[in-house]
Amino acid sequence: MAKITKQTYLYWYELMLRLRRFEERAGMLYGEQKIRGFCHLYIGQEAVAAGTMSALRADDRMITAYRDHGLGIAKGITCNEAMAELFGKVTGCTKGKGGSMHFFSKEHNFFGGHGIVGAQIGLGAGIAFADQYNGKDNVTICYFGDGAARQGILHEVFNMAMTWKLPVIFVCENNGYAMGTSVGRSSNVTKIATLGEAYDMPSESVDAMKCETVHDSVERAAERARKGEGPTFIEMCTYRYKGHS
Repeated sequence: MAKITKQTYLYWYELMLRLRRFEERAGMLYGEQKIRGFCHLYIGQEAVAAGTMSALRADDRMITAYRDHGLGIAKGITCNEAMAELFGKVTGCTKGKGGSMHFFSKEHNFFGGHGIVGAQIGLGAGIAFADQYNGKDNVTICYFGDGAARQGILHEVFNMAMTWKLPVIFVCENNGYAMGTSVGRSSNVTKIATLGEAYDMPSESVDAMKCETVHDSVERAAERARKGEGPTFIEMCTYRYKGHS
């Protein structure tokens, strides 16, 4: 692991605190029925976002599932734009049309926010393919949850990504629960990182409650992708302190 500077630790602390405070306020306003629809909070998973951002470049791509507030803000969407989106205002990051599940920012290379479980896995590989095709050295990081890891699209995409050596990092944010179903009740494979081994994809399981281990794993995966060595699968073991929605 590379030596982490004081500046990086301060960046991590400031970002994680900002994400936590944003989510606490969003949860309060949702309880007051000022925010309508779904509201998926990221509380507990902040180290994933912080550790990732310090390991990637600003022009790298990011795509995720519907629990997207934390990652969207970490990628550069302002808290004002994010909160305005939750309120359905035109000043929101998707002009008030997406709500909690569909944050988006072309400017910051944040491609959503997707409500269909597992759909972003294929899209993430597609974004990476576009960069590879155009001769760019960008990396795409594609997040999904432990529930989406049980979707068939994962296997099709893993196969294609390895065959074409796409510059993509697949990240399973394993927070222990798919909606309300624990990992142990959804499959006999509880160490999700092993799913990548069927495709000879470099895979590992890391403690994602620590920024250091997240940063280290993403940095290694990004370096591998930029060298043309293909995708990596990282299971980030974290925890969701609030309910599904």
